[in-house]
Parts: sequence; structure tokens; C-alpha cells
Amino acid sequence: MSFFTPEEWTIIGLSLRISLVAVFAMLPFAFALAWMLARWRFPGKLLLDALIHLPLVVPPVVTGWLLLLLFGAQGPIGRWLESWFGITLLFRWTGAALAAAIMALPLMVRAMRLSIEAIDTRLEQAARTLGASDMRTFLTISLPLARPGLLAGAILAFARCMGEFGATITFVSNIPGETQTLPIAIYAAMQVPGSEALVTRLALISLALSLSALVAAELLARRIPTGGRGHADRH
Repeated sequence: MSFFTPEEWTIIGLSLRISLVAVFAMLPFAFALAWMLARWRFPGKLLLDALIHLPLVVPPVVTGWLLLLLFGAQGPIGRWLESWFGITLLFRWTGAALAAAIMALPLMVRAMRLSIEAIDTRLEQAARTLGASDMRTFLTISLPLARPGLLAGAILAFARCMGEFGATITFVSNIPGETQTLPIAIYAAMQVPGSEALVTRLALISLALSLSALVAAELLARRIPTGGRGHADRH
């Protein structure tokens, strides 16, 4: 006998799909932002850093409300996406993935930035001295050395996406089979008398996934060197 009902498997599968899509879609943007913050100097760098980390300090419902204003049917981005590409994020699982990605972005950027800053730039300079192009230096030196932070950021982001609630329910509501992720399903079940068993089962799977992700991220973070930096800012 299965530990979960078909409806519960749907919730778990939807949560995994939303979290994975959110992480993989945001990964290149997070790495680019981390690289900019770690290596470049430019006007507004402090403001960009603050904006990236803003979802960590504002209530998640505020983030969901801002997404609703921007990506809703009457929002500037949402109206443009629908009119030009026929894409609607409101009340869709793709909207849930967007909300989860925005909430997880600060964790991804921070882990990747620390890894990039730990790279000894003398290795990159040596590669260029030997005739390697900037792209080859990046692909063969910088990216492999930054990989532990990249993976740690992705895993932390996945755990954050699995636990995302406030921004998601504000932006895409609670629609079974479409936007009802694990946290939303747990919250909905808590409102129904006699659903303690369901709440317990869903909470246990949520705890197991989150704990596994945190342990994996910590193991990867230990591979990031903490000394011997050769940090150099780009202009």
C-alpha cells in the first residue's frame, strides 16, 4: 500500500516540478548577478545588491503582491507577455515557479558570489598570459573553481522553493493540481478538522526534502576555499 494517496502524489510531484523549473530557470541569471557583484565595480552596485536580497527581509506576501502588480493580467509585464506570446502566469504553475525563483534568488546569488570571490585570480591571469582567451579562461578556470558555490546555491534555492508559501499563494492562489504546492497543501489541510494525518505526512516529506538539501549544500560549501584569494575588480 502506498504511503501517499494519488492526490498527495500530485501535490508532491507539482512541488518538485515547480522547484526544479524555478532553480534551473533562475540559475544563469543568479550566476551572472553573482559574477557582477563579485568582480565588477559600477554605479548602483550597492543598490543592486540590496534589491537582490530584498525578498529575504520583506514579508513574502509583499513580494507576491508586487508580482501580482507586474505580472498580473493588468500588469505591464503580464499584459505584454499575454498580448505578444500568449503567456499567462497568473493562477498557473509557471507563476508559482516565478514566485519561488524570486524568493530563492538571494540564496543562490550569495552562495555563488562567495565561491567566485574565493577564486585565486592569479590562476586566471596565468591562463591569459599563456594565450587563453577570456572565454576559455572562464570555462576552464573560473567556472570549475566556482562550481561548488554554484551547486550549493542551486540546492539551497531548491530547498527554499520547496518551502515557499507567502508569495506563491498571494500571486497564484491555491488551485489543486495547478498551484497547490506542499506548503499550501499543508496550510489548507490544517483548516480542515480531522486532517492531522495528512498534515503529518506532507510535513514529514517536506522536512525530509529540506533537510537533505541543507546537508548537501553544507557539504558542497565546505569545498569552497576560504583563503588565498586573488580578488580583483573589473571596471
